[in-house]
Amino acid sequence: MLAIGGILYGVGAIASLVFWIIILIKMFKTEQSPVQGIIGIFCSLWAFIWGWMNATKLGLKKTMLQWTAAIIATIIGSVIFTAAMAKKAMEMQPTTIEMPSLDMTPTE
Repeated sequence: MLAIGGILYGVGAIASLVFWIIILIKMFKTEQSPVQGIIGIFCSLWAFIWGWMNATKLGLKKTMLQWTAAIIATIIGSVIFTAAMAKKAMEMQPTTIEMPSLDMTPTE
C-alpha cells in the first residue's frame, strides 16, 4: 500500500502541475491585463478558481475536470501513503514496554 499511495500521490501532483501551467497560459492569453496570470503564478488556488469560473466560456471544462481529478488523486494518495507509514511505524515499535518498579520502600 505504501508504493500505491506514493505513486498515486506523485502522478496526481505531476498532473496538477501540468494542468496549472495550462491554465496559467490560458490566463495570460485571454486577460487584457497580465495581473490575473501573475496572481495565478503565486497562488495556484486562484488559477484553479479562475479556471472553473471561465470553464464554459473558454472551453476549459475537460481540463478543469482533469485537474480536479488530479487533485483528488493526490489527496487519496497522501491518505493511503500516510496510513501505510503509520502502520509500518506501529509494527516497528515493541509490543510490550517494561515499566520501572514504583516500590518506594527504603532499602537498607
